[in-house]
Amino acid sequence: MAADLPTPGRPVRGSTTGRPIMALFDLIGRRWVLRVLWELHRAEHPPTFRELRTACGDISSSVLTRRLHELTEAGLIAHDNGYALTPLGTRLIDHLQPLTRWAEEWNQHRAGDSDRMI
Repeated sequence: MAADLPTPGRPVRGSTTGRPIMALFDLIGRRWVLRVLWELHRAEHPPTFRELRTACGDISSSVLTRRLHELTEAGLIAHDNGYALTPLGTRLIDHLQPLTRWAEEWNQHRAGDSDRMI
């Protein structure tokens, strides 16, 4: 396992105890991780490295390589004739959907009436 991979039980950014949620937030909070996961989630077929890099826009090859390695080590993606979410990665995306909805409500709240949540 990569030494800098956020792992539950080890100190991570924001937590000296490495609580599992903090390790997760450290991992998905890294630059480009959520974009990579999102692009894999919406892909019609497992994209190649080049296809994934194109889908992600401005990501550099070195950063994409590092993120793919980290996400593979974390068990969230797999590589076999392209990159794809594992069942664990798919469940993560499913669990992030309520946060996506909350973020939309937060956006509406900030744009509109600041005294109430929708």
